[in-house]
Amino acid sequence: MDATQLKSTRHICSCLGAIQLEVKRPLKFLILLNPHSGKGHAHALFKGNVQRMLQDAGIQHTLIITERQNHARELVREADLSKWDALVIMSGDGLLFEVVNGLMEREDWEEAIQTPLGVLPGGSGNALAASIHHFSGLQAVSSEELLISCGFILCKGLVSQLDLTSVCLASSQRLFSFLSLAWGFVSDVDIESEKYRHVGAARFTVGTLVRLASLRVYRGKLAYLPTENPMSQPSLVDSTATFRQRLPQSNSDSCCPSNGLLGHTLQNSSNSNNTPKSKQSNPSPLSVFGPTDFLLNPLNQPVPGHWTVVQDEDFVLVVAMYQSHLAEDMLAAPASRLDDGIIHLIYVKAGISRRSLLHLFLAMEKGGHLNTNCPHVVYVKVKALRLEPYSPKGIITVDGELVDYGPVQAQIHGSLARLIAW
Repeated sequence: MDATQLKSTRHICSCLGAIQLEVKRPLKFLILLNPHSGKGHAHALFKGNVQRMLQDAGIQHTLIITERQNHARELVREADLSKWDALVIMSGDGLLFEVVNGLMEREDWEEAIQTPLGVLPGGSGNALAASIHHFSGLQAVSSEELLISCGFILCKGLVSQLDLTSVCLASSQRLFSFLSLAWGFVSDVDIESEKYRHVGAARFTVGTLVRLASLRVYRGKLAYLPTENPMSQPSLVDSTATFRQRLPQSNSDSCCPSNGLLGHTLQNSSNSNNTPKSKQSNPSPLSVFGPTDFLLNPLNQPVPGHWTVVQDEDFVLVVAMYQSHLAEDMLAAPASRLDDGIIHLIYVKAGISRRSLLHLFLAMEKGGHLNTNCPHVVYVKVKALRLEPYSPKGIITVDGELVDYGPVQAQIHGSLARLIAW
């Protein structure tokens, strides 16, 4: 990059505000790769497409092949992060879910989560990789073209801020999410399509057609805090206090009320790495850290009075997104940005025909589904939400990962993490 290009890039970054230029050389990356993601070709794709790019860019790297579920989570929880300029994940979205939550389980989480994260698509969904590509203003691509594009973005090393969403489950688990929270049609397809993993990204198309053939209705209650509500803005004290510092001991005042969280532990149920999603894990208990969920009442109390409660209780799907893509070919939230501080909530009410729902998903490839004027589709920008399923059994996913089923609520925390994304 010559002086003119560097000056131009600095100007662009200054205008965007959330992006900063990293020029420190040489860079050192820790790369975590899941060899079983997608079609199982991630390692070969790395050696064939990415390794030479890193060498040509003068970037030193250490490659670790993950061996088991939660391997990456355990590694980053204990690692000396000062050795690396960035943590890079080559997999689908599941491995990044492990890494984010591993960082947030550290006592030094505030510093750890500022470690720049890099993404190289090697799985089936690759939603965040597609979102990064979209954020960069580039023409949509997929498969190896998307990998090469993300490789170039990684080598440039420009860092953007990234929103994370705190997700509280009725089981007292608290997870951090970078992509989505889903219930109904979308989560069913995500988990049920695991059996078609050998076909790569096409598994979602196959899963969608199978689920359309036996379309379900999901009963529950949905409530949310719209972004324009003045009470969605934190006070100075709330925005700087940590979750551990602020949580009271009693169950009635906790974010996840089935157990008081201060001094208690969480267990993860992520299924992202090296094991089928249909099986949940039981890793060692982990301490709770992270920012305060100042917008949320305990799950055993009603939502605040200024929230909006959806009158309909029969849904086909509910999906809350904080990135543009739900998969590499699904532009589900075209207006979403990496750090806009917004949950893009989309729900489809019962009564939609199979034909209309199929048209909706076909239009989603280019982000046109929100312009179909379908009366069953609702899109709203929110800061927090709560979902309470009525049915005793079902599937809820966070970043495509199966989590404990039951009431769930979430709040977005703007610009909590950092991502190589330009």
